Amino acid sequence: MTLTELRYLVNLDKERHFGRAAERSFVSQPTLSVALKKLEDELGVILFERNRGEARPTPVGERIIAQARRVLSEARLIEDLAREGRDELTGPLRLGAIYTVGPYLLPGLVPLLHARAPQMPLVIEENFTAKLLEELRDNELDVVLVALPVDLTGLQAWPLYDEDFVVVVPREHRWAGVRQVPARQLAGEKLLLLGPGHCFREQVIEACPKCVEAEPDGARPQTGSSLETIRHMVVSGLGITVLPRSSIENRTDDSLLAATPFVPPAPQRRIALVWRRTFPRRKAIAALRDAVLDAKMKGVRFLSDEPMPVD
Repeated sequence: MTLTELRYLVNLDKERHFGRAAERSFVSQPTLSVALKKLEDELGVILFERNRGEARPTPVGERIIAQARRVLSEARLIEDLAREGRDELTGPLRLGAIYTVGPYLLPGLVPLLHARAPQMPLVIEENFTAKLLEELRDNELDVVLVALPVDLTGLQAWPLYDEDFVVVVPREHRWAGVRQVPARQLAGEKLLLLGPGHCFREQVIEACPKCVEAEPDGARPQTGSSLETIRHMVVSGLGITVLPRSSIENRTDDSLLAATPFVPPAPQRRIALVWRRTFPRRKAIAALRDAVLDAKMKGVRFLSDEPMPVD
């Protein structure tokens, strides 16, 4: 039994398809299939039910996969400990970010962090909160940028900034010139939202639960795959939307849109760095946090007095 075979095992569980698992593992499908068959023969049990390329773990397979995840996590921890013994700011840092943060924070953050820690390149992944936390716990990511609250079992969080939401409308909309908008009035508008899976969507719905109720004709709110897509839909006159303030103030080409604050207390979110308690490169986390604050992203309230959490 090898760590490579365990990685194949975990990747097949994630993808539930031999072809996609092979791509994720950077090997051919026959190579992955042969390795997993060898592992099953060695263990004397069937780990996956197979059906036309698809795979579903057996009950014993599920238990073995869970243990394989723990083994791989501990193996990566050995690498992290060795790196800590050399230089915590040397070697790649695997950073995850939710879709509604990365496009507005990363352009200022990446060059600043590279100038301060040139031997610590960022390996960046954008994804949904649930997926980022899953990969963080599986030691596939080192640290993630997500909105709180999240389940912090086995993790630590360092709040970075608070950010208000704003109503974004076309310039010709009647709200374009008003000072503030009550959240309850959104229910009377055609509101464009991100699709299911985005935490920002749920935060907007929390501010206006009636916004997702079906219209008299049975239609549901229109959705978009990204904030930028929704922005274009608003410009085209399809409706209005709610965006994090950073997505407005860190752009220079929104002459066709107007951003209006909510009546206080405005809906908002808190963005934080989250990492595993066992992650040993605390200086790398501190360097990343300092670069986020010093990047001076517009539209947010930085929490510069928040201390790094301790075990």
